[in-house]
Order: sequence, then structure tokens, then C-alpha cells
Amino acid sequence: MEEAEEARRGRGAALDLALREDLDLFSLDDLADRIGFLEAEITRCRAQMATKAAGREAADALFRKPED
Repeated sequence: MEEAEEARRGRGAALDLALREDLDLFSLDDLADRIGFLEAEITRCRAQMATKAAGREAADALFRKPED
């Protein structure tokens, strides 16, 4: 059980580090690249959210009590 908690705490660690970086050290090109990577990650997250929402809707439909 403790291992699962460790893994859960590790999720998002890279993002947490990225949010703390000093942006003054980045060039304009570096910042543009960073924005591109972040936008791609947002797109990836939204796609995963849509997949999970569809799975939840399917489960809800399967286990929903029939209406009288």
C-alpha cells in the first residue's frame, strides 16, 4: 500500500519542477519551444480526459438502475 502512495506522489513531479524553473534564463526560442511542449501536453491531457469520460459514461449506462 505504501508503494502505491509513493507512486501517486511522484505523478506530476516533472511538471512541478518545470513550474518552478526560472524563466529569465530561457531565450525567446526556448520559451516558444516550451509553450509548444506545454500546448501539446494540454492536448494530450484533454484527449485522455475525453477517453476516461467516455469510459465512465459507458460504465454508468451499464450499471444505471432502470427507470420505472
